[in-house]
Amino acid sequence: MALSPIERRRNRTGWMLVAPAAIVLLLVYAYPIGRAVWLSLFVQNLGTELQPQFAGLANYGRAFGDGRFWQCLGNTTTFTLISLVFELVLGMAIALVLNQSFRGRGIVRTISILPWALPTAVMALAWTWIFNDRYGVVNDLLLRLGLIEDGLNWLGDPTLAMGATIAADVWKTTSFVAILLLAGLQSISSDLYEAHALDGATPWQSFTRITLPLVMPQVAIAALFRFAQSFGVFDLIQVMTGGGPAGATETIALYIYATVRRYLDFGYGAALVTLTFGILIAVVAIAAVVLNRTRRSLGLD
Repeated sequence: MALSPIERRRNRTGWMLVAPAAIVLLLVYAYPIGRAVWLSLFVQNLGTELQPQFAGLANYGRAFGDGRFWQCLGNTTTFTLISLVFELVLGMAIALVLNQSFRGRGIVRTISILPWALPTAVMALAWTWIFNDRYGVVNDLLLRLGLIEDGLNWLGDPTLAMGATIAADVWKTTSFVAILLLAGLQSISSDLYEAHALDGATPWQSFTRITLPLVMPQVAIAALFRFAQSFGVFDLIQVMTGGGPAGATETIALYIYATVRRYLDFGYGAALVTLTFGILIAVVAIAAVVLNRTRRSLGLD
């Protein structure tokens, strides 16, 4: 069906308005990504005197046989999934509280976002002292409660170190998730709850049948944002553990940093970047499909 002159003029105006932003995105994102993909096809390290030598897919084959890469991928996945679950659950609980009417609600909302506003490096340094095995607040509280007999080496034990970094990340980013979910809660009409209550529904039934279904798009968006951020975590881990002990908390981002900056293996580092980018794109695509289906099922499109 042919477009009318007015529709064609609107389309041209739309493209003109979008063009500057599209050009910026191409410069900021497309070129670095394309450059990384191209560089991943070459071997460029100290062995080649930093001169690029075409190697095809050799760097990718090296990655699939690299035990350290798979360990970092497992660490990153564990960190991302566990922190994401806690952030969504706690974020929903906080959002439900902030959605209520009470005196000083504006102040409480402002305070609740402060952890997210703090610089990650500063916050991570504070949590490093909190989990210190000799002077940390966590060990002091556990000792006073009689739950432990001696201070735990939180950042020196492979199992405890991962839990400590997850706790720090959850503390910082839960408020961000809560704000996103709060925006969704505020879009739900109170008439729905009143009508549901007149039918004899309990608060839990109202939550599961009204609140949760209607806020699912915001939940999906929050999960998508936090997955991308957690999967690329660097500064938090770098400050708290440096990837230790024994690589127990080393993430993909830290491994890429070490490969490129410490070992000067630029080709292999670019291959790791490309693989990580591919994983993120796959997850985002799946999440986008799920989000679109959710919106259609709820009649929000």
